[in-house]
Amino acid sequence: MQDEDVASRDASSDELASEVWEDESPNAQSSATADSDLLGSAGVATPSLDAPVGIDGTGSRTESDSLGEIQVPADRYWGAQTQRSLKHFSIGADRMPVEVFRAYGHVKRAAALANVEAGVLPAWKGAIIVRVCDEILSGSLDNHFPLSVFQSGSGTHTNANVNEVIANRGNQLAGHEPGTGGPLHPNDDVNMSQSSNDTFPTAMHVAAYDAVTRTTLPELRSLKESISVKAVAWADVMKVGRTHLMDATTLTVGQEWSGYAAALGDVADDIDRASAGLLAVALGGTAVGTGLNTPPEFTPRATQMLTESTGHAFHPANHPFAAQATLDPIVRAHAALKSAAVTLYKIANDLRWLASGPRSGLQELRIPANEPGSSIMPGKVNPSQAEATLMACIQVVGLDTAVTMAGAEGNFELNAFRPIVINDYLTSAALLADAVRNLNDFLIRGTELNLPQIASNLDRSVMVITALSPIIGYERSAAIAMHAMEHDLPAREAALLLGVDAATYDSVLPPSSQRAI
Repeated sequence: MQDEDVASRDASSDELASEVWEDESPNAQSSATADSDLLGSAGVATPSLDAPVGIDGTGSRTESDSLGEIQVPADRYWGAQTQRSLKHFSIGADRMPVEVFRAYGHVKRAAALANVEAGVLPAWKGAIIVRVCDEILSGSLDNHFPLSVFQSGSGTHTNANVNEVIANRGNQLAGHEPGTGGPLHPNDDVNMSQSSNDTFPTAMHVAAYDAVTRTTLPELRSLKESISVKAVAWADVMKVGRTHLMDATTLTVGQEWSGYAAALGDVADDIDRASAGLLAVALGGTAVGTGLNTPPEFTPRATQMLTESTGHAFHPANHPFAAQATLDPIVRAHAALKSAAVTLYKIANDLRWLASGPRSGLQELRIPANEPGSSIMPGKVNPSQAEATLMACIQVVGLDTAVTMAGAEGNFELNAFRPIVINDYLTSAALLADAVRNLNDFLIRGTELNLPQIASNLDRSVMVITALSPIIGYERSAAIAMHAMEHDLPAREAALLLGVDAATYDSVLPPSSQRAI
């Protein structure tokens, strides 16, 4: 969601805050029931209390869950289940991506609104939840989501972490100290009509779709445009083509680069199509897809409110049991990212070979010198921007193996390998976006042609003789080519020595021609 959309939503919420809080808070004199009109698409009421984010505390406090009591850092909003996860799942340094928690902010917001509309959650509680979700979306609660990627495969720990933070921060807004109990309960209120089994897959789709459409796709299309500009500018520059790493018939530099642009356009379109599958979400399926413990119409209303919150057209999954039992949509979406990595790898690899030199390589391209290339060889400049892109692509291809294996796993009604998949998907989307942007900014836009070298290669090419084959035959043309290579002669000179008259040769291959063959 764009910043201005968030600001507009918050403004609408603040306008209605006092009405809900005064009429329906636990301290209100009135016993009025929830007015669902206060929590519609035009804006959502939030509490009028202005307690700043943060807990002024040192040491630890006691929190409890169904397993008993546990000590939690006093200055954090999380509760007992989060602390247990930190203790038992301290695996690696990878934390659950912040994008997942931002996505959860949208999910919990939508669920609260749907529950209020259904009359199962008091409007003032819904207002508190929405207020805290907006704080999650703003990033002001980022430090309260500490969990490892390697946790419960259903994302249960992450869902609990979000529930606890919303409840403790919400109770603080309601005038209670975090951890001392309060009107807002993490399970009964924040998690109402939900389960980890449907909210975590939904948050995955929200985070993945937002990341790829906001960063990866725009960067790929920008790179395509930059390469297309170069293709047009170099449309008339003829060069030697290469197949099997060997000289082939000629083409223009513009034609070669137009191929790069077309390939990037194709993979961007593939990502766009595959990402559309992420718009189907599992929200409302609760534990195993049945929708147990949800009020009537919760699923369509919550999903509609998710759409309004994110600005993306999410809709209920066609089959809730498939949505929870498999990871198929995101596996397909990541496969499209891998495909883009494969295409980008080929292009970046071509560029570093075409720029190889400066004296003993192909030398056709002059690329920007972004930094010294050696600590021992003065003046050496390497195609490091292309190399970094290649490494990012290799990483994406490797991550696709992990995503594929996780997608193939899972048993019965739930695929329980979700955290690693969303982590790897977001990593891939970010790697591609960053690599593409840097390749575009620091290599493509500054690349120039080494025209003398291109012309020299063209003059010495023997594969141009291919154009003579329809006139003098394949065998005679092959003999001319072999003679030229054996005696290190230009193709034209070898053809004339072996009996081709100059007029015939020049009618097919005029020396000054810029026509690709």
